[in-house]
Amino acid sequence: MGWTAQDIPDQSGRTAVVTGANSGLGYVTARELARKGARVVLACRDETRGRGAVERLRGEVPGVRVELGLLDLGDLASVREFAAGLPYDRLDLLVNNAGVMALPYGTTADGFERQFGTNHLGHFALTGLLLPALLATPGARIVTVSSLMHVLANIDLRDLDGERHYRRWTAYARSKTANLLFTHELCRRLAAHGSDAVAAAAHPGYAATNLQTAGPRAEGRRGAERMMELGNRIFAQPAEAGALPTLYAATAPGVRPDSFWGPSFAMWRGSPAPSGRAPWARNDEAARRLWDASARLTGVSYAALEA
Repeated sequence: MGWTAQDIPDQSGRTAVVTGANSGLGYVTARELARKGARVVLACRDETRGRGAVERLRGEVPGVRVELGLLDLGDLASVREFAAGLPYDRLDLLVNNAGVMALPYGTTADGFERQFGTNHLGHFALTGLLLPALLATPGARIVTVSSLMHVLANIDLRDLDGERHYRRWTAYARSKTANLLFTHELCRRLAAHGSDAVAAAAHPGYAATNLQTAGPRAEGRRGAERMMELGNRIFAQPAEAGALPTLYAATAPGVRPDSFWGPSFAMWRGSPAPSGRAPWARNDEAARRLWDASARLTGVSYAALEA
């Protein structure tokens, strides 16, 4: 039998932040960390749904230490406010889980294409702003949730915002490639700084969440929404299974920097295992250039790694 949530080591005394924790993979990740004793901040965009998730979690696992933090990754002012308001000098774990998928073209509050801005730039800024607390905690981990869909497209450094030619699935794939390049470059910089913090990535395979239906629903494409719902019922594994690679990367002993974890069976479903990635997702030069562009666009410099 493969690794399950029962195998998560004791998390007592640890503090974790999980983005997008009001539903789906993020909720399961937050719940299982809290079940094992961690204090978990559920970082959610919508206050009503966030409070509902906190109450639901407390009902499922009485006595857990969980709290709500308001965070909109599509608004850098919100990212800065969340980071400034986090009342902990130490942070053991940051799970960059939240994301949007295959949306029609639109922009964030700061004018970035929504998928790139939310999935990558928001998490780049959040990680940088929380980095002092992570560096102050021995053995801290940063886990960023990518997708198997990253294999569909490399990033285009000349058109990060997709302004030249926007295709929703290509934009999504590029944002998920960006997640992997971010992890790759973050690992290099952490090592150069002499930090023992571990940055790793994970993907859920094909897991049934509301991520697949959000795009068609936003456009009123009822037929496409029904097809996604049908695919979730027939082919996808539940969110409880889809969250396991993230939980493994976040808690299992011996997880190496820049490792990428996903389901064991055809990278689609099953217990956590090392996952393959497209060769462009390990490109040193692309990772460095994306990092520099992200720092310029967000205004977050990662000065803690240069001290």
